[in-house]
Amino acid sequence: MIDDEYIESAPNQVTVIPIDRIRILNPRVRNRRNFAEMVESIAKVGLKRPITVAVRKNTDPAEYDLVCGQGRLEAFVELGQSEIPAVIIEADESDCLVMSLVENCARRQHRAIDLMQEIGSLRNRGYTDRQIAGKIGVTAEYVSMIAGLLERGEERLVAAVETGLIPLNLAIDISKTDDEGAQRALTEVYMEKKLRGKKLSAVLKLLQQRQRRGPHIRSSPAGRTGAKRPLTSDALVRAYRQEADRQKLIIKKAEVTQGKLLFVIEAFRSLKRDEAFLNLLRAEGLGSLPQYLEDSLTAGGTS
Repeated sequence: MIDDEYIESAPNQVTVIPIDRIRILNPRVRNRRNFAEMVESIAKVGLKRPITVAVRKNTDPAEYDLVCGQGRLEAFVELGQSEIPAVIIEADESDCLVMSLVENCARRQHRAIDLMQEIGSLRNRGYTDRQIAGKIGVTAEYVSMIAGLLERGEERLVAAVETGLIPLNLAIDISKTDDEGAQRALTEVYMEKKLRGKKLSAVLKLLQQRQRRGPHIRSSPAGRTGAKRPLTSDALVRAYRQEADRQKLIIKKAEVTQGKLLFVIEAFRSLKRDEAFLNLLRAEGLGSLPQYLEDSLTAGGTS
């Protein structure tokens, strides 16, 4: 389970510590597929990199706060291990939280929802936007926007970001404006070709739900939890095709209507040259035409 090679190359001293004495300060939900692959890898070749922990003050026997390595720790638990190799550092609880956030942001791939939740956690612990920004390498304005999204309770937008439906910056733009502004923001990303096809249909549906029911995801009034059907790729493709078919039908109806209107205009144009027909209209007190037809006949088309 433990690969001896990493111990020789580790820059800090590695100690094997009991798993039940480790506390995860800032737990994150993990992708089940990636986690299963990690468990399988550790089971086959052993642990290549120790976790990092900090000793909690005034604990005997020693207890620890996890700085980084939640996935590796949970993999060891999954494999039925009671101990895990760790690098032990000195840091208080707040420093551990900051280091955990920075370590997560430094990953090549991290979920935007994780970043948002961690920034919210640090804010709740008294860190200013400028302090958080300095730790993770972004601007204070960016931190403020993310925190604002959380404070406004935009659960629907947060869920959309979590599933990868919309980018974080679009979610922030939508949360800070009204329904018309949200439509404009969506139009802009569409024109920039950042959101097309099935994702566009799904986002439109999201905005409609947000407009009708608000930003929060509430349970149903009957007391049920309102279990939602998963938004599958097949469902999105089906919605997109239905919308495309609807648009084609509208265009076809418009073409038929235009053809009928052209026929009526040409018929009136022919009748207007018939003096006997004009005399009949005058006798019946119908000496004028609807303004649109009159304008179309004068212009020689459908304007």
